[in-house]
Amino acid sequence: MFPAISTAVVLGLAGSSLATTYNIQDTYIGSEFLSGFTWEAIADPTNGRVNYVSQATALADNLTFTSSDTLIMRADYTTTLTASGPGRNSVRIQSNNAYTYALMVLDVRHMPEGCATWPAFWTTGATDWPDCGEIDIIEGVNDETPNLTSLHTGANCTMPATGRTMLGTSVSTDCDANDNSNQGCGVDSSFSNSFGPPFNSNGGGIYAMERTSTSISVWFWPRNSGLAPAAVSSGASTLDTSTFGEPDATFVNTDCDIPSHFTAHNIIFDLTLCGDWAGNAYPSTCPSDCIDYVNNNPSDFINAYWDVASLRVYE
Repeated sequence: MFPAISTAVVLGLAGSSLATTYNIQDTYIGSEFLSGFTWEAIADPTNGRVNYVSQATALADNLTFTSSDTLIMRADYTTTLTASGPGRNSVRIQSNNAYTYALMVLDVRHMPEGCATWPAFWTTGATDWPDCGEIDIIEGVNDETPNLTSLHTGANCTMPATGRTMLGTSVSTDCDANDNSNQGCGVDSSFSNSFGPPFNSNGGGIYAMERTSTSISVWFWPRNSGLAPAAVSSGASTLDTSTFGEPDATFVNTDCDIPSHFTAHNIIFDLTLCGDWAGNAYPSTCPSDCIDYVNNNPSDFINAYWDVASLRVYE
């Protein structure tokens, strides 16, 4: 994705790559997202056919809804757009707090799906992108599976193609956003139900991302698979990543100095449509062309929503 917009309170500056035990720092469930995140009514940095709206507008138009254990964020699915007018109303939110060495655990029941959709859950710094670094934990386009986890950085950060301890498959190794049209260094998930309709049909799952001074790791546990540690599933106040098993994706410091390539990061959820990736990769199996499809088929976006059970940040 692209950089965060605003400054934030910085947490978690002290961290160690040797520590595997983390204590709860911030919990976001239901209405806690409303006070802990900012709804960013900005122009989409990835040139999508969306109009990001404020929290007040999102709540008034039912593009955001919270209950005691739920956050819903969605794109508009009732409005036919004019070609010369703004894009489809959607939501992009950013955490008010920023974190460095931390463990983030996200329990998601449903992610946006459908042709033209480009949902992402990611972290980045408030300024100096790409030198501040970017960690894309959940990302994909047009329902194409599996999930892609990737890093985007400034110069001089690459990953080994082989030899990393992870379940997923390396698909690119140059993390420099200035190379290869900002492809970044990515890992395809080993789980077929890690993204899109298969993820949603399974009731979602839990993602975890650990950032230390020497590595960045992402785990995924599908719902009802029995793979998630009990402490993760229960939202325990203390977690030990040594009990998590092999990560789905791992990024190491062999040829990438992580502290110098990644600053304090805000957490971002968004849903754009078309744009630099989903539009350019719009498949022939989807109707029409991407922009025309978004403009004229509002009801097709009824499943373009996030249903988040919880986000917990540990340090």
